[in-house]
Amino acid sequence: MLSHSLVHIDLDTFFVSVERLKDSRLKNKPVLVGGNGDRGVVASCSYEARAYGIHSAMPIRTAKMLCPHAVIVRGDYEHYSKYSNMVTDIIKENVPVFEKSSVDEFYIDMTGMEKFFGTFKYMQDVRNKIIKETGLPISFGLSENKTVSKVATGEAKPNNCMQIHYGEEKTFLAPLHVRKIPMVGEKTTELLKKMGIIKIKTIQQMPMPVMTSILGENGTTIWKKANGIDNTPIEPYSERKSISTEETFDQDTIDVKKLGSIISAMTEKLAYQMRTENKLTSCITVKVRYSDFETHTIQKKIAYTSTDHSLIATVKELFKKIYQRRVLIRLIGVKFSGLVFGGHQINLLEDSENLLRLYQEMDFIRNKHGKNAVQRVSGMGYDFREFNPFNGIKK
Repeated sequence: MLSHSLVHIDLDTFFVSVERLKDSRLKNKPVLVGGNGDRGVVASCSYEARAYGIHSAMPIRTAKMLCPHAVIVRGDYEHYSKYSNMVTDIIKENVPVFEKSSVDEFYIDMTGMEKFFGTFKYMQDVRNKIIKETGLPISFGLSENKTVSKVATGEAKPNNCMQIHYGEEKTFLAPLHVRKIPMVGEKTTELLKKMGIIKIKTIQQMPMPVMTSILGENGTTIWKKANGIDNTPIEPYSERKSISTEETFDQDTIDVKKLGSIISAMTEKLAYQMRTENKLTSCITVKVRYSDFETHTIQKKIAYTSTDHSLIATVKELFKKIYQRRVLIRLIGVKFSGLVFGGHQINLLEDSENLLRLYQEMDFIRNKHGKNAVQRVSGMGYDFREFNPFNGIKK
């Protein structure tokens, strides 16, 4: 029996799978989902494409050289959001507690449910329900913690499931490549390779202080994960999670240009905050309070994103709709809700490789020199020092 029963669910090649539901001709073909033309990057690729060495975040032009006959599809994140929400609703109806870690990944806590039914069998039934109602392939892993369950999901793919029984975690992990450990990226893999560390078993045999001396705190975490140790709890999913900011003016204003600069600045700051936390929003709310204290809000559901240009455009669109009285405004606010993790993958769809690099460089400068080090022209008509853009963050 497991001390805990934690399930990791992953929608296999999610973007590609959704595209294949829309166009059955894409089945069994090497498919790339990504940005515009040669300047774009691969957001997702089919298993057929991976056989040619293609992977996520690879420039489209490189992928085309590896597989000239690959079918390239411009991503449709509105559809991806729709299917992600469909899966979320099914999971919500059938499990006690779950965490939505990204648009296509979930963790479920089934601890204590073994006494009522077999957890593995029950999750197989939930998986079959998702497949039947959405048409999407899905894999899951069941073990006593998040790390082992996630690795088990990866080993179960494509479109399958796996259970690692309590006490068998180290044995399961030992023969696998170190790259299978969550949080071990290419640079860490190369560093470990230079040290002669290829398999997880080698890390298991090393004293933890040695890994700590090499990689610092990350080394300690990697050692624990390699040994099947992970006490990270499930963070219950709530659609009410949000990040927001409001500004009350010293003097009520009707200056539309100034208001436009303010909401642009607010949106840019909140978008940066989301990216630093690797989060995406699926709902935007704009709030306006007039000088007579009459307050109005307007909300719009959007495809998951965290990029300034798309968020600012929507915020301005909502402000234009809500600001109808043409009287003095006392307060204005912006809120992003329906937050989920997983910013990198879906943001690969936003635009070109150059734009993605621009965001990375802007955020790097902000991280190094402060959040006000880089500003959009649209927000420069407003003094950033006049407000704290993170005063409405809800954990």
